[in-house]
Amino acid sequence: MKFTIDKHERYVMITPHEEVLDGVTAPKIKSEFVLLNTDGQRNIVLDLSNAKTADTSGLRCALTAHRLCHAAGGIFVMCGANEEIVKLIELSNLKDVLIVVPTAAEAEDLIFMEELEKEFRGPVATDEE
Repeated sequence: MKFTIDKHERYVMITPHEEVLDGVTAPKIKSEFVLLNTDGQRNIVLDLSNAKTADTSGLRCALTAHRLCHAAGGIFVMCGANEEIVKLIELSNLKDVLIVVPTAAEAEDLIFMEELEKEFRGPVATDEE
């Protein structure tokens, strides 16, 4: 399986070069999500502009990335998803969980807005203080 990883200042973008995100391709991307998260990446963008279709394995892969990013205080964003993939997300009742934007530029803007918001809020107070 081929995919591109573009590391940016505040996020990393993974672009699979496959037409189908399924039980064969999804585990490879999922393991890359885990590696990136272990390396300290908390904001991940999955660019699906090359994907024509996905199945439940692809959605589970996205949910794993969402959980990893959320646990690290970041966000997971999907971009470039076609209508078929967006419908699968909606049918699976995941549209309120997964963030899907039309373009990579919008994904980048969303991440920068989230990061700025975190900087303005400052450290989160805990019950121990």
